Amino acid sequence: MAEDTVPRWKFLTNHAQVLVCIADDPGVLLREISEQVGITERAAHRIVAELAAGGYIKRERNGRRNQYTIQSGVALPDRLGRAKRVGDLLAILADTNGGSPDPAVPPAVPNGKAGR
Repeated sequence: MAEDTVPRWKFLTNHAQVLVCIADDPGVLLREISEQVGITERAAHRIVAELAAGGYIKRERNGRRNQYTIQSGVALPDRLGRAKRVGDLLAILADTNGGSPDPAVPPAVPNGKAGR
């Protein structure tokens, strides 16, 4: 696929993308989530409520803002992912391992720079 074309489909659902936003910033605003994911603020609110109802996140009021805590031990809802936990997914997507790259994954090499 050419670099300038964007597919019409996504690998991650909006729910997963919202979860990544919360992992990146536990104090993120719904407006910021909606902008980052590309959904309406109302949809962001619905998804956050569904994630909370499903036990994937906890919300705590902190002044005028919400503070979110991800429940990383909860199993993923997908049939293929049930053996994995939320924390496993976020370790891949949100760099929740403290910024240390996975030693099993080689760093990306710019085009034409390999072996020099």
